[in-house]
Amino acid sequence: MPLARLEQQIAAQLAELEKTGTAKGRESIFTAVKPAREGHGPRFLLEGEGEREFIRMNSNSYLGLSLRPELLQAEERTAHAFGVGPGAVRFISGTTDPHVRLERALAEFHGREAAQLMGAAYTAVMGALVSLSTPETVLISDELNHNCIVNGMKLAPSKARKVYPHLDVLKLEAALAESAGAQGAIVITDGVFSMRGDHAPLDRIARICEKFDARFPRGVVFLVDDSHGVGGFGPTGRGTEEVTGGRADILIGTLGKAFGVNGGYIVCSAPVVSFLREKNPLYIYSNPIAAGEAAAALQSLQVLRGDAGAQLLAHLREMTQRFRDGLLELGFETIAGQHPVVPLLVRDTDKTRSLVAFLRKNGVLATGLNHPVVPKGEQLIRFQVNADHTAADIDEVLGVLSRFR
Repeated sequence: MPLARLEQQIAAQLAELEKTGTAKGRESIFTAVKPAREGHGPRFLLEGEGEREFIRMNSNSYLGLSLRPELLQAEERTAHAFGVGPGAVRFISGTTDPHVRLERALAEFHGREAAQLMGAAYTAVMGALVSLSTPETVLISDELNHNCIVNGMKLAPSKARKVYPHLDVLKLEAALAESAGAQGAIVITDGVFSMRGDHAPLDRIARICEKFDARFPRGVVFLVDDSHGVGGFGPTGRGTEEVTGGRADILIGTLGKAFGVNGGYIVCSAPVVSFLREKNPLYIYSNPIAAGEAAAALQSLQVLRGDAGAQLLAHLREMTQRFRDGLLELGFETIAGQHPVVPLLVRDTDKTRSLVAFLRKNGVLATGLNHPVVPKGEQLIRFQVNADHTAADIDEVLGVLSRFR
């Protein structure tokens, strides 16, 4: 058979992943969700586990919005009105009113002129880099940026690709200084770093970009992927910009984490968005999110901007601090931060796997991250606190951790 030799090679590679402990393994299959009740948040049922209930500590749904009735109702109403799928890409078959209203609302929420909806934040980052870079552009990136940035830089035309040590703004400044003479530069960073929960000093980076802007004919563009920040970070959920006071030229966010829905977006000036509608291949040739998803995201924004949103954010901060404090009291190592991504540093692949298995055996779903997803020596378990976790939930997880030896 034509695939026989390829399959042999693939089998060997899969075996090596298993041997080294870096295989992601079989995906959990959820069969049901039990709503919050009696002082506890939602519980999840898994295939093969019968009626045993699990606390989910590995979800990006930071505000716990995906099960809220008003979001479900908005999506259902709009699906009845427009159907469950878009039918084609927007430039071929047009768009819907919920898509347009959502783009306007996201632009306004972030204080920008315009927004472009994308199928995912991953494609938003890659599309922006591919479209805005040229063969004379220098791309400069934090070494711990997300995989979408890494791959976007590989695909984008560029004069050079430079990577500075994590959060080292002096090395970033040096990279810009030595790149002067190129036509343009794009400095790109995560807002919140998804594996660690720490965040970039956007205020300092923005000042450095402004300092060097005049040395490049096309200027220095500051692009931030704040997918883990928008919605769930900052006093009003406006992400790392709000926390640091810094401002990106181009901000990329997601609807699939704190907003509880699906999709990604780019917000910036109106001319740049108009250009991206003409040149961004991952927008032009990819279907948009469904109209119902756009309506649900609009509802999510409405929740976030009201009293309910303020209460959710305050509770999220309280539960995050409770969990961080609990880890330290138990003698575990973590990384200081304010974000609901709370890493437990294990620093050993086998021990990471053992702890993840122990947690699952005791009803807690958490994700272990090993090399090459994280650097060697920084193997960790990424816990993610959500606003639908209660104090009792947090204490239950800490209780399980206290029994691990």
